[in-house]
Amino acid sequence: MEIILASASARRQELIKRLTNDFNVIISDFDENTIKFKDDCGLYVMDIAEGKALGVKSRVKNQAIIIGCDTIVSFNGKILGKPKDDEDAFNTLKMLSGNVHEVYSGLAVLDSTSGNIKRDFVCTKVKFSPMSDEQIKKYIETGEHKDKAGSYGIQGYGGIFVEEIHGCYYNVVGLPLNKLSKMLRGMGVNL
Repeated sequence: MEIILASASARRQELIKRLTNDFNVIISDFDENTIKFKDDCGLYVMDIAEGKALGVKSRVKNQAIIIGCDTIVSFNGKILGKPKDDEDAFNTLKMLSGNVHEVYSGLAVLDSTSGNIKRDFVCTKVKFSPMSDEQIKKYIETGEHKDKAGSYGIQGYGGIFVEEIHGCYYNVVGLPLNKLSKMLRGMGVNL
């Protein structure tokens, strides 16, 4: 059975290779802005992940398992998206400095033939050490913050700010592998 990752994320594409090399990528054209946040981060990321998987379904001819995923960062009940610019990234990282935030990833695994879909999410708590303005500026100069929820990448230079995590590391990178593996097995896919 074909496995399709409905994501343009290079990080997710690299991570899924830890489960299988036999997959294809079809980038979903789902408009994430159609999903409204209703004070429930888990539900929010699952709804977006499902939208991404369903957005690919019509382009699939053969039976396939389609994987949709979405990751957000939350701090004090507020969703921190991808930074608009360097100033936005600085302000986000300054806010996270010395604090604990949550990273949520929603997963949707869809059987394109039966329409059966399984949804779930993972939440990981991440504590940052206090950071000086100079450290934050130096990090922003690397450019790594661009296109990353919360303005950092734990798998890169941003990892130096992480004092501790509680939960799945791969969730923070963008694809909770353990949860995805269990969901795939639940759909009859043994990798």
